[in-house]
Amino acid sequence: MKRNTLSNAVSESLSPAPDTLDTHGNRRRTLLKGAAAATVATGTITGAPMIWAQNIKDVTLRQFGTGVSNLNDVAAKVKEDLGFTLEMTALDSDSVAQRAATQPNSFDIADIEYWICKKVWPAGNLQAMDTSRIDQYDNIVGIFRNGKLNPDSEIAQGTAPHSVGFVDGSDGTEFVDEESGWMTLIPTIYNADTLGIRPDLIGRPIESWAELLNPEFKGKASILDISSIGIMDAAMVAEASGIITYGDKGNMTREEIDTTINMLIEAKRAGQFRAFWKSFDESVNLMASGEVVIQSMWSPAITAVKAKGIECVYQPLKEGYRSWGGGLGLSKNLSGLELDAAYEYINWYLSGWVGGYLMRQGYYSAVPTTSKEFMSADEWGYWFEGKAAEGDIVSPTGQTIASTGDVRDGGAFEERMGRVACWNAVMDENQYMVRKWNEFIAA
Repeated sequence: MKRNTLSNAVSESLSPAPDTLDTHGNRRRTLLKGAAAATVATGTITGAPMIWAQNIKDVTLRQFGTGVSNLNDVAAKVKEDLGFTLEMTALDSDSVAQRAATQPNSFDIADIEYWICKKVWPAGNLQAMDTSRIDQYDNIVGIFRNGKLNPDSEIAQGTAPHSVGFVDGSDGTEFVDEESGWMTLIPTIYNADTLGIRPDLIGRPIESWAELLNPEFKGKASILDISSIGIMDAAMVAEASGIITYGDKGNMTREEIDTTINMLIEAKRAGQFRAFWKSFDESVNLMASGEVVIQSMWSPAITAVKAKGIECVYQPLKEGYRSWGGGLGLSKNLSGLELDAAYEYINWYLSGWVGGYLMRQGYYSAVPTTSKEFMSADEWGYWFEGKAAEGDIVSPTGQTIASTGDVRDGGAFEERMGRVACWNAVMDENQYMVRKWNEFIAA
């Protein structure tokens, strides 16, 4: 299928030929800017490219999402490469869900996780996106298109991204199982999450999720206080501890929720937890200070601790990973030039620069093939292929986080994403779960 990012404002008669596009869309953007210049210089080119080049600089798009991907460096690069302004607001996951569902006039682009999509899509504040306008659609990993990393992969429990990724048309209100040509979100980043540990302070191997509640770490453990994610970490712990076997960790019954929450309340009253956190900054501070030695963590938090010169490991565990995926959604109110700019931005996002940036934090890109072109061979080998580093591996901001001979925690892409046990989820009993989670936090 031919993918076309050209603005609707640009007539088909002036569309660039396919061979003018590289994988990043760079030559195409050059063409549009060049077309405008040529119009002034020679008068030989007229029409929409000139309008686009003149007006795009006046566009401002408002984006919100969690702090893991709403980054100032990305906004600055958008201005440099595309010419318009991207205003970013970073919130915690619960606030992201609330804003997307209740404040439709406050944003143009929602950078949200797929489990949040299940909460907010029914509100009608997002518009379905036409995959024929996405250059790299055919190169998006299968996880987001049919749920499978490889043809023989099993789909993990929870809210798998593909299950809420498509609707049945431009005005579709119901999720559909097949690739329909209309996506709720265009996928961007994802990861296989696990527990973070301080091996220098623990001094022995950690192999199971059950260790989070080991009395050995009394007062030095932490779990995140975002109910829809924290409950999944707790489920991994409960099942690993032999307390319960779930029918589906991502869609618990009330009895399963009660068992899980009772386990957490008992641990809390015994003094197991040092703190509960909502942002990765909080988790970084807890781990870097040594107040906590084992906890729920996100990849950039591990990177940030390592950047301080402190030993920190995103520990592979025998029960597998809890995974998540995120994408960009568009406001129902977005139209005209602003809508065209939003599609241009999404295509730029998948063209590789952002993917390379985020992969240096330990995430994965929805289109790894383009990200590879913005990473050195050593970086790609370390982050994606699980190879030993041949030199220093640095974070996006330049701090050394791995040295020669180091191997990424958990190994290669397929080894990590191939061991996903569950996805972050929204359950049928979500309201009951949230009420019980709040009882745990208040206990």
